[in-house]
Amino acid sequence: MTWVMKPEDVARIRFAFSPMWELVASLRTLRDPARQSVHLPWVKAVRPRLADLGLAELFALVPPTGYLPDFLTPPPETPLPDFAEELERVRRTPPAQAADEAGRVVSEDPAAVERFRSDPAAGVARVAGALLAYWEACFAEFWPRVYALLERDVLRKSRQLARGGARELFAGLDPSVSWTGERLVVERPWICSVDGLHGDGLLLVPTAFYWPSTAVLSAPYQSTLIYPVQGVGTLWEEGPPPAPGALAALIGRSRAQILLALAEPSTTSSLARRMALTPGAVSQHLGVLRGSGLAVGMRVGKDVVYRRTPTGDALACPTS
Repeated sequence: MTWVMKPEDVARIRFAFSPMWELVASLRTLRDPARQSVHLPWVKAVRPRLADLGLAELFALVPPTGYLPDFLTPPPETPLPDFAEELERVRRTPPAQAADEAGRVVSEDPAAVERFRSDPAAGVARVAGALLAYWEACFAEFWPRVYALLERDVLRKSRQLARGGARELFAGLDPSVSWTGERLVVERPWICSVDGLHGDGLLLVPTAFYWPSTAVLSAPYQSTLIYPVQGVGTLWEEGPPPAPGALAALIGRSRAQILLALAEPSTTSSLARRMALTPGAVSQHLGVLRGSGLAVGMRVGKDVVYRRTPTGDALACPTS
C-alpha cells in the first residue's frame, strides 16, 4: 500500500484510538489465541461468557485472517471516541455499503454472510446488537486498561512527531512502514497506490488486539493506518511496578509508583486507572510531585499531561 502524501497531508497527521476497532479485532484473538498469546489472561477470563452471546454472524463476518468489513471499524472521528458513538456509526451504515463490503469477505461460514447480504439493513441491526452484547459481557470492564496503554502510545508518538517530524515518527512506527519523504509505504499482501489523501491527512490508530500487524483504510473512508501499540506485553500485568523500598520510604509508596509510571507522560485519569486510585488522590500526589520539582504538567488539548523532570528521572532511576 503506497500513499503519496502532499505537504498538507503531512501537516494534518493526527492520532486517535478506537474501542470499536479493539472490540472487533479481539474476535480474531478469541478464534486464534496462539497468534496473540500476550492476551491469554483476557481470553481465559471471557471465554466462559461467550456461550449465550450469539456471535456466529460476527464470526462469519470477521474471519481469522484476511479482509473484514470496514463498516465494522469506521475510522475514529475524534481523538477519544467512546463506544456508544462508534456503535451508532455502525448502525448508520448504508445497507448497500454493508452488503458490498460483506461480499468481499472470505468467510468460513458463507451461508451466514449470504443471509446478511440478503437483507443488509436487518443484518446491520443484528450485528450492532451483537457488538453491544459482546462489549458489555467481555470488553467494557477491560477497556480502561486497554485505553491507558493506547493513550500512552499516542502521547509518545505525538512527541516524536513534534520533535523529529514525519521521518522520525514513521521510522519508529513499525518495520512494515517506511517513509521516503513523499511516499508512505505499508507492506501488505496486496498492492495499491493512492495519489494523495484527498486533503484530509492521515489518521494513525494504535491497536493492542490487532497487534503485531498493521492495517489500512482508504477512500471512501478517512485514510487510516492502524499500527501495533508499543508495550503490549505490559497490558495484563496486575499493577504498576513495585516502588523501590528506599524511594517509597522517602516520598511514600503511591507517589513513588506514580513517579515511576511517569517514565511515559500520562494524564491524571490514565494514572488513576493504572494505580487503582481515585483521580482526586492521583491529583493530590501529582501536586506534591510538582511542588517538589519532580514532575511537570503541560496542557494538550483538553487534558493536562504529566511527565518527570530531570530531577524526577534522577530520583526514580538512580545510577549505580
